[in-house]
Amino acid sequence: MTGSVQTFDVDKGNVSIYQPTQAGRIFPEVPTFNDLNAERLYLKQRLVAACRAFALEGFDYGFAGHLTIRDPEHPQLYWTNPMCVHFAQVKLSNLILVDHKGHVVEGDYAVNRAGFVLHAAVHEANPDILAMCHAHTVYGTAFASLGRPLEPISQDAAAFFEDHIVIKDEAGQVAVEEKAGLAVADWFKGVKAAIHQNHGLLTASRHSIEAAAFWFIALERCCRQQLMVDASGHKPVLVPPDRSRYSREHVGSEYIGWLHFQTIYDHLSKTQPDMFD
Repeated sequence: MTGSVQTFDVDKGNVSIYQPTQAGRIFPEVPTFNDLNAERLYLKQRLVAACRAFALEGFDYGFAGHLTIRDPEHPQLYWTNPMCVHFAQVKLSNLILVDHKGHVVEGDYAVNRAGFVLHAAVHEANPDILAMCHAHTVYGTAFASLGRPLEPISQDAAAFFEDHIVIKDEAGQVAVEEKAGLAVADWFKGVKAAIHQNHGLLTASRHSIEAAAFWFIALERCCRQQLMVDASGHKPVLVPPDRSRYSREHVGSEYIGWLHFQTIYDHLSKTQPDMFD
């Protein structure tokens, strides 16, 4: 399944106000699977697309940056991008399958040591987390140096209201030892994003790699906007807590992150077909 046009089934019921109430409309649907191989292929295709999306956003920084998705048959294993391969060159054929001890179970490339330390710890400590993203981005890394959470300066930022945390443990120390991952792992209880002080951004999803990837892109964007507002020297008018929670409920869910990513996937599948090689 590389991409498809779907007609929405209103009889299934809606989980979001954005889903159509009119029958027969073309609208993405979260797929269900009866075959593990088909599900695995789907997940790997979306992981590759997430890497390509990070390339489009300019999130590359040498070999830094790692994205993961649990294998549907063997949840103790996860698929991730290969070490020293640019996000723009990640494809189905060079993904690697890794266990929580950092051993490559399938694939030819090595695993990113920092990726293993962080992701393995978070996945192992949080069995409900399916996917995770981290990259060394310009604005996220800059904002992380402030050691404070985002303010609800807009509807977009409100999507993270009371749904992200600032992690100060192991701040600024490169995460190559297992203790660094353990220090981060327990902070992901009940939130979709974290700002690791002096390091950068991390997102995790209990829904999909698409949600984790989109909310990472959105978090970087919000950090950029926050820094721009801070640089203006003016105090912003914040969205009140009740309105922030309302906005988060409607535009900050895992499903909405998945839905946003469908536009990115559709674009990539049509313009970068080599990612399925």
